[in-house]
Amino acid sequence: MNFSVKLGDNDISKQKVSCIILPIFSDSKLNGPLLKLDKASNGIISNHLNKSHLSSEEGKTFMLSDIDGINADSLLFVGCGKKDNFSPTVLQKALSAAVQVITDTNIRNASSYLSFYLEKSLSSYYASRFSVEAVFSKLYKFDELKSKKSLICKFTKLYIGLPKSSNSKEAKKGIKDGIAISNGMNLAKDLGNRPPNICTPSHLSKEAKKIEKKYKNTKVKILSKIEMKKLGMGAFLSVTQGAAEPPKFIIIEYSGARQSERPIVLCGKGITFDTGGISLKPPGSMDEMKFDMCGAASVMGAMTAVGELQLPINLVALIPACENMPGSSATRPGDIIKTMSGKTVEILNTDAEGRLILCDAITYGLRYKPKSLIDVATLTGACLMALGKYYSGLFSNDKNLAKNLLDAGERSYDFAWQLPVHDVHKKALKSNFADFANIGGREAGASVAAAYLQQFAEDISWAHLDIAGSAWLSNDNKGSTGRPVQLLVDFLLNS
Repeated sequence: MNFSVKLGDNDISKQKVSCIILPIFSDSKLNGPLLKLDKASNGIISNHLNKSHLSSEEGKTFMLSDIDGINADSLLFVGCGKKDNFSPTVLQKALSAAVQVITDTNIRNASSYLSFYLEKSLSSYYASRFSVEAVFSKLYKFDELKSKKSLICKFTKLYIGLPKSSNSKEAKKGIKDGIAISNGMNLAKDLGNRPPNICTPSHLSKEAKKIEKKYKNTKVKILSKIEMKKLGMGAFLSVTQGAAEPPKFIIIEYSGARQSERPIVLCGKGITFDTGGISLKPPGSMDEMKFDMCGAASVMGAMTAVGELQLPINLVALIPACENMPGSSATRPGDIIKTMSGKTVEILNTDAEGRLILCDAITYGLRYKPKSLIDVATLTGACLMALGKYYSGLFSNDKNLAKNLLDAGERSYDFAWQLPVHDVHKKALKSNFADFANIGGREAGASVAAAYLQQFAEDISWAHLDIAGSAWLSNDNKGSTGRPVQLLVDFLLNS
């Protein structure tokens, strides 16, 4: 898919494209591109508005073709609600609706003037970037395992129309970054959507190796079970004891800055299938536990975007990957294990396994003396209950890091919401037999899980993103969302 920027609308009626995409608002008179096209066509837009053919209802579309005075083959109108409420979210919904019509009618190229009307509330950079991301998101298909593949999409070119006053350089950067972020999101979606008999720890290792081959300044190392034992990763290995599939500890190092610059470390939970272990989950929706590696997928997606953009930073991705299965050798409730840090943990629930593999990954990450360490995990149902599918939960011991991540979420519209993690949450992990337990009581489950992880971050700048709600959708729209790749990359772009 190719994208380019068009500044201004003086020649809009003379554009030789298959389709021009335009917004319809309920509370605004014709202006800008709409007004110029109306004049060039002797009032055809006004006429259809007066006859109520053009709806302002969000996502509603109407197409006009072969219009005298306009060189484009067709005009595609998309309802965008009230102009005063026009936002990046509405923009992306409108562009998604437009792309659906375009692909259904085999249109090859188009100009979108939806972003044109966000000039007062959105920078040139984000106007372009959000447009690119919306198109990629709509065009994404996961049919690699179907016997009949989707038809090849003929839509290959989009011109993004922006006001003449827009910053062309920033708009082009938005396109470049949007493509890289979208490629990272597509990888994260693919990994999340693949079934657990294919997307195993070994499969994640192979995908990491592909990243190494594709992007310069990137090195990958895969630690085996034997190497993990030598390192003392007792928490990680306790989770995989019942699984026949061998665990992998995947290390991806990207060096885009001076060697002396401390790296940012990302840790992604990679449970490629989670039965709950001996503390077996109920069978309903257990198929969705293939998504329990979406933390790992999003971290790999972020590394892909960084490699494509060759950002001037040092970045390390740590991915503990394994299955959590029941069996005669599986860890039992009541077992006590020793973590890589030397701390001991009483296992009260084997379904609280994500924190066990992450704590050893965090301890390993300390050796990099990181500028900051961020772990990403589908960790708790409690976070899903608290924030739904809309926000990722954010926990941190560093106010500045938390603010930077929240700001990245606001800018990218990949939102996070900060939840508390305090000493009171650590007290919930009290154990009579070990340094602490792996779960607390029923209250504040997401914060208690974060408090568990915080004890391994020691005194470094640390944040935890609980994406149990945001990482995938269920029901008819079942599938990985690719979140929080947008948030992570926006954070890294501004680090």
